[in-house]
Amino acid sequence: MEHYLYLRHLVSQLLKDSPLTSEEVVADVRHLMSVGEEELAFDTMCSWIFEDSLPITSAYHDRLVAAARELGTLNSITRLDELVED
Repeated sequence: MEHYLYLRHLVSQLLKDSPLTSEEVVADVRHLMSVGEEELAFDTMCSWIFEDSLPITSAYHDRLVAAARELGTLNSITRLDELVED
């Protein structure tokens, strides 16, 4: 149970700090977390960041990489490095 809460907190913090501005996308990610789908929530968040070509910092990218490792979803972060702007 502790690990589950840790993953939920991890994804929540990344969502809070994300460049996403669409209320609908943020709501979708939150909904996925509320039903215990943290991996899918993380993947959805990363997909929309890439789809909308939202710039991210290298520090935020590093956090995404670390989270992808924790969640076992390395495919979620594919090509996000292209969006890094410092």
